[in-house]
Amino acid sequence: RARRSGPPDGGWGWMIVAGCFLVTICTRAVTRCISIFFVEFQAYFGQDYARTAWIHSIVDCATMLCAPLGSLISNHVSCQVGIMLGGLLASTGLILSSFATSLEHLYLSLGVLTGLGFALCYSPAIAMVGKYFNKRKALAYGIAMSGSGIGTFILAPVVQLLIEQFSWRGALLILGGFVLNLCVCGALMRPISLKEDCKTAPEFLEQNYVPETEKQDLKQISICSPLIKLWPHECLCYCSWKEYDFLLMPGFMVLAVSILFMAYGCSPLFVYLVPYALSVGVSHHQAAFLMSILGVIDIIGNITFGWLTDRRCLKKHRYFCYLFAVGMDGLCCLFLPVLQSFPLLVPFSFTFGYFDGAYVTLIPVMTADVVGTSLLSSALGVVYFLHAIPYLVSPPVAG
Repeated sequence: RARRSGPPDGGWGWMIVAGCFLVTICTRAVTRCISIFFVEFQAYFGQDYARTAWIHSIVDCATMLCAPLGSLISNHVSCQVGIMLGGLLASTGLILSSFATSLEHLYLSLGVLTGLGFALCYSPAIAMVGKYFNKRKALAYGIAMSGSGIGTFILAPVVQLLIEQFSWRGALLILGGFVLNLCVCGALMRPISLKEDCKTAPEFLEQNYVPETEKQDLKQISICSPLIKLWPHECLCYCSWKEYDFLLMPGFMVLAVSILFMAYGCSPLFVYLVPYALSVGVSHHQAAFLMSILGVIDIIGNITFGWLTDRRCLKKHRYFCYLFAVGMDGLCCLFLPVLQSFPLLVPFSFTFGYFDGAYVTLIPVMTADVVGTSLLSSALGVVYFLHAIPYLVSPPVAG
């Protein structure tokens, strides 16, 4: 396959965007909609808020904790194989959850197994968009990440309807079938070879890790090719270091710390918006509608903020745009306890949803700006890994 000098910024790239769009629907939107099952699980199993909240926490935590595994499979086997395998695991987890007899059963099937499946799909799909786009990167990510919002808008009322018609067990079984579409998404992820991805001979061969007789054959092979398993142990160590040496970049360290704080503050809202709305007298359908509003405005935030930060005047200030968006979400959460009616919760969903969509779009864009395209998959694995502990701990603590 011929190597491109740079991302094509179009062509099959738009199919990659479409595939990533569907991946975010099947992963992040489905994860958000698990909160709609919250009241059903609590009533059926007779447990308190905190114990029930662990289900959503474990899904999110497993998705983010195993993100580096998704990047590893994508880098050394195939992005297509990783996403298809993830789709099968996630679907199996949801189907097994429909037969649950205890919360512990749901922790394992809906939490660990489904979360692992989502992990194998999420970061590789997002990294593929970064490989196909440069000039219009933020817009491409805005469209791809809007799948989370569109999926939430459509799935929230549909899931509520499925629960009413088929009970929570039937709804989980149907979601399991829906999530199998991740295998279709994986088939769209055609790999691309860029010159910056293929660091060949000089730097690597000068390390004297490879015998002279093999050097000529290796000059056309990427450092992190699957053929690495045929090379000496020192080669493998060198390759692993080159994949993760971005961890020492000051810019990446700052981004990592910011993401840790952001993840602690923003994750409980998606678990507790529906239960909180019900607790202040809002009906079930209105509570589900609040999630739909949040999802729609999330889409607008994804696309408009992505388009804006691609403009020349803002392109150099993406860090500040990200910090502004996260700060606005924080202010929204501070005001939530005084919003105790449906008319007051509607503008809250609008504001929180918009800025949530804004910062979610900018996370992979800024990561690519800091580490470069060639290391984007590995860096996104680490970035989403940093979400894991906050996603696990914060909802039960809030409960």
